[in-house]
Amino acid sequence: MLISSPPLNGILQQINGVLLGKATQVKLSLTCLVAGGHLLLEDLPGMGKTTLAEALARSCGLDFRRVSFTSDLLPADLTGISIYNQTSQSFCFQPGPIFSQVLLADEINRASPRTQSALLEAMASGQVSVDGISHALPQPFAVIATQNGLDQTGTAPLPESQLDRFLMRISLGFPAREAEAQLLRGKNLALAELVGQITAAELLEIQQQAKQVHCSDALFAYVLDLLAASRAAGNGSSLSPRAGQALITAARSWALITGRNHCEPDDVVAVFAAVAEHRLDGGHHQGHGNPLSNALLQQVDGLR
Repeated sequence: MLISSPPLNGILQQINGVLLGKATQVKLSLTCLVAGGHLLLEDLPGMGKTTLAEALARSCGLDFRRVSFTSDLLPADLTGISIYNQTSQSFCFQPGPIFSQVLLADEINRASPRTQSALLEAMASGQVSVDGISHALPQPFAVIATQNGLDQTGTAPLPESQLDRFLMRISLGFPAREAEAQLLRGKNLALAELVGQITAAELLEIQQQAKQVHCSDALFAYVLDLLAASRAAGNGSSLSPRAGQALITAARSWALITGRNHCEPDDVVAVFAAVAEHRLDGGHHQGHGNPLSNALLQQVDGLR
């Protein structure tokens, strides 16, 4: 059954006006946000990663903070610290930039492992612990991290446990010639022109709607077959049960944005590379050849 989703269509249209010629990547990034997941953007510098992150936050009416993950960034710079108040003679917690609805972790793979680990609790449970006290993060909460390729100076691979916390990884790639010509002519929208198409409360409602998108037994069987195929490959790369849950969650959100209240195999195919590839290749994105996710899709028949 087809359903109408004008707010989501408005968000897509607005972001596509900023980031020209990247409709698929824009839809995947919105899918990740609607699914309640975290997004990893990997590409060369200057490809529009930061622009996409800010455009997504602005279009969804979310509070946005950006942190550059330099090598000297400390965990407290991200989470916040407790400061002694002489008037009250007690310690008061001063929240760090992670207390935002969308945190842009810019060039995440340049920071130390200790600082990156400070994100794990936030990404997994929506809270941070400082001095033994847990502090809840705003809702909705999403981390959008950018990283340059591992061949860039000063970078290091993210550990597999942290990669697994990202629902999706996408790359923007170079724009088509016509889109780049429009960009050179200044025909794209500026970030300052963007207006919120929805509110944070409305996004939470949409996220709940995505969870209600129907999946048939046949579709669950298709996902199980993909998981089994990855484990039978025997190359050390296999998809975990959490990856299977992520795949269903992302497919439901893609279906909702497409305008359906049920999930189809094409929805799984559409999100599969973004959900599975960084879990299969351990974050060592090659950018060429036949991705491991494509090989799995070719092995498993989605028509049943």
